[in-house]
Amino acid sequence: MNDNLQLNSDGKLKHFLTIEGLDKTLLTEILDIAESFIGMSDQQIKKVPLLRGKTIVNLFFENSTRTRTTFELAAKRLSADVLSMSIATSSTSKGESLLDTIRNLEAMFVDMFVVRHAISGAAHFIAQQTAPHISVINAGDGQHAHPTQAMLDMFTIRQVKPDFSQLRVAIIGDILHSRVARSQIQALNTLGAAEVRVIAPKTLLPAHVESLGVSVSHNLNVGLKDIDVIIMLRLQKERMTSALLPSESEYFKCFGLTEAKLKIAKPDAIVMHPGPINRGVEIDSKVADGKQSVILKQVSNGIAIRMAIMAMAMQTQGAV
Repeated sequence: MNDNLQLNSDGKLKHFLTIEGLDKTLLTEILDIAESFIGMSDQQIKKVPLLRGKTIVNLFFENSTRTRTTFELAAKRLSADVLSMSIATSSTSKGESLLDTIRNLEAMFVDMFVVRHAISGAAHFIAQQTAPHISVINAGDGQHAHPTQAMLDMFTIRQVKPDFSQLRVAIIGDILHSRVARSQIQALNTLGAAEVRVIAPKTLLPAHVESLGVSVSHNLNVGLKDIDVIIMLRLQKERMTSALLPSESEYFKCFGLTEAKLKIAKPDAIVMHPGPINRGVEIDSKVADGKQSVILKQVSNGIAIRMAIMAMAMQTQGAV
């Protein structure tokens, strides 16, 4: 896909559609700007006027409570006006095309679309079709990308372990169906992680997965050795078209993260999960809620990261 679409003529962020094609400097800038927003939650007034007068539309063609809510909160904390569309009850369910919906919203003088869609490439398509002044942020498209989730994960890692060049990161679980994993792998490699390791049964790995810049293990007890950061992924049963696993209990036995298996990794390893969590399937509750878990920190960081990305994309409109 055309990654240059994301940048304006000055190399500034206009759309945020995928990590692919973005350099380390730009990703670091996103993390640094998010850092400036992180303390806002502790303030009595949790708003800055950066996007006052701007209108942001959340177009969620797929359900996602946490992602939609954090985007909405991020936009409101930047003082933007926010419209969250319920697509199931919108005109698209009556036969109106995606492009018709976009054109009608453009006629209402909106400034940004935040798009979540079941079809890979939907956010790119919208970015290619929208008026020049409108920015598009990908909130997850098919099995392709979820770049804001990957960036909030990078931000969470950096808070605890700031030197990516020293880190060995394991991504465990349903890599095949995970748009988050693809974006995480791209971000980790761009930021210079020492190693990105994927651990999964062969049936849950894409073909030629090594070409993504990862090492591969099919054994959790072996794969967790020397790991600094553990990222667990949920089994995306809604995307599985055939029986890829014998059973959930068998999967948990082989690839579920328990307290005993966590001890194989480095003693100060952190545990992450982009959510939603299937407790007892990919991770034991004692680990998810344990002292090495930063899962709730990920959720909190989602607001700051999305504020940073929205603010940067609006630079091209002269808002920041």
